[in-house]
Amino acid sequence: MTFNHCLLVVVLTALCLGSAQAQPAKEAIEAANAEFVKAYNSKDAAGVAAKYADDAAALPPDMARVDGRQNIQKLWQGVIDMGISDLALTTLEVQESGDFAYESGTFSLKAPGKDSKLADAAGKYVVVWKKGQDGSWKLYRDIWNFDPGK
Repeated sequence: MTFNHCLLVVVLTALCLGSAQAQPAKEAIEAANAEFVKAYNSKDAAGVAAKYADDAAALPPDMARVDGRQNIQKLWQGVIDMGISDLALTTLEVQESGDFAYESGTFSLKAPGKDSKLADAAGKYVVVWKKGQDGSWKLYRDIWNFDPGK
């Protein structure tokens, strides 16, 4: 084997190992998102908040930053109480680096519109995830906003 062939094998091996390590984070985050959505659509704000780290922060649109799991639970309870329902999340990208990962994706939901009839809404989000001591991924920073209305 020539030096160039050895170098190519090393690079390809490193790339394969890197993507193999990132894949478990993506799978774990998608599973956590499924649990988040299930809790939200069941009107379980405590279950939603449980997906966040103790020192998490949510950055909702047109609102002040919300710090800490207990306050985040109150935020989501307020959203649920407003009648916003049928949340769906779609992960578009996950990148992992040590005990942190970032995810970007899209969401859709139904929100009360004119005459209290439910209207479709959609948007995008970015989440910074933090790996806990138990190896589970928790939302650490959560920011989202809505797409322009139709």
